[in-house]
Amino acid sequence: MRRVLSLFSLLLVITSCKDKPVQSPVDYKEEPAEITTSIYPETISKIMKAHGGLDAWTKANTLVFAMENPEGIETTTTDLKSRKSLIETEAFKIGFDGTNVWLDQDTEVYKGNPKFYYNLMFYFYAMPFVLADDGITYTETEPLVFEGKSYPGINISYGEGVGESPDDEYVLYYNPETYKMEWLGYTVTYFSKEKSKDWHFIKYHEWETLQGLKLPKTLQWYNNDGFEIKDMRNAAEFINTSVNVNANDDMFYAKPERAKIIE
Repeated sequence: MRRVLSLFSLLLVITSCKDKPVQSPVDYKEEPAEITTSIYPETISKIMKAHGGLDAWTKANTLVFAMENPEGIETTTTDLKSRKSLIETEAFKIGFDGTNVWLDQDTEVYKGNPKFYYNLMFYFYAMPFVLADDGITYTETEPLVFEGKSYPGINISYGEGVGESPDDEYVLYYNPETYKMEWLGYTVTYFSKEKSKDWHFIKYHEWETLQGLKLPKTLQWYNNDGFEIKDMRNAAEFINTSVNVNANDDMFYAKPERAKIIE
């Protein structure tokens, strides 16, 4: 998981929290899977199926979404195979060409951390499918209770050296009847480079179907005390969304001549 946007500030709010409640973990790698490949646990397979299935996800090559922020519309385009990406606004552009993250702007409008931000919202938007990436370990964890309803949880952790922040943790909470994703709990370790006990929570409030894939339409961030959910803090709506089987040319993500490579 940058810019002086209200959403970025919102994502980095750190609230006091209690130690994460843990029950005896279940090693899902020992459990049978229900889909054609046996590398996923049965529960994860059912969640993916409820959102359109991994077959439909793997056929897609380009994902586009936009958000309307106070500074204007921000559009993100991502190559789903290489994870190259381009964030475009009227004031600046952030790109990842497969090797480097770059920043292009006329003036010092963007003051955040492009390496942290370039794929942050992509990960939130591409749930639950990004939780089928390589290098992931799945374990069962305590359910999340909200307004009297209990949502079972699957803890997602990464192998050493996987991604920029392998110590990041996610917990996917799902509806036990429909297997649709309902909540995401996550930690941010990019800046500290060590495991965190500060958890943040997003409610996947509304979904839309694109090319057979059920992807989020509206996210809601909630205040929390540890794993106790409080009131809603803010929301984000995705607009101008599309899923395409065609891939953009590599030049689409290439660094413009004047852009700065972010070390």
